[in-house]
Amino acid sequence: MEPGGVADSLLSGACVLFTLAMYSTGLSDLRHMRMTRSVDNVQFLPFLTTDINNLSWLSYGALKGDGILIFVNATGAVLQTLYILVYVHYCPRKRPVLLQTATLVGVLLLGFGYFWLLVPNLETQLQQLGLFCSGFTISMYLSPLADLAKIIQTKSTQRLSFPLTIATLLTSASWTLYGFQLGDPYIMPCSPLAFLEVLAGARQELSAPANLRQFT
Repeated sequence: MEPGGVADSLLSGACVLFTLAMYSTGLSDLRHMRMTRSVDNVQFLPFLTTDINNLSWLSYGALKGDGILIFVNATGAVLQTLYILVYVHYCPRKRPVLLQTATLVGVLLLGFGYFWLLVPNLETQLQQLGLFCSGFTISMYLSPLADLAKIIQTKSTQRLSFPLTIATLLTSASWTLYGFQLGDPYIMPCSPLAFLEVLAGARQELSAPANLRQFT
């Protein structure tokens, strides 16, 4: 195998490994819900938005014929759907959760209908779907910045899931390199945001009093 082929394989493997590691951080929430038979201290929206993100990228990967995108996002969609089903099972107030789910799934189906029925040109489909996927991914990286503001304000890392943050950083960096390798600007998410979150969280961890330090 040529050196370039080895590097490409290593990069693809890194994308798969880091992304699956990021998705698997939800297993701790799954275990917590099953042990306590409740959803206390577990947020539902990240499961739902990640699932929608996976399904969107799965469609893009299928349209592009990219096996790495298809495998990673199909696996992620299965895991996130599992987390959602367990959350709904143990959630005492199911109506708001089901309403949020139905709303986002409805938006997703409308989007699929638009891309597949009203945009017949394959190249245009790739461009518009890729732009949507990239924008949605960037918005997901922006969402933890609200928690980051709380961390800086309270000087406590109790709200910060450090394993998830590290996994997000590595995942984002690997996919940015993968997108650069393919010359695909839509696969290149905004990794500096993940890096900023890790850097600020680590700085707060080092500067906070010992009794306030708590990376989860």
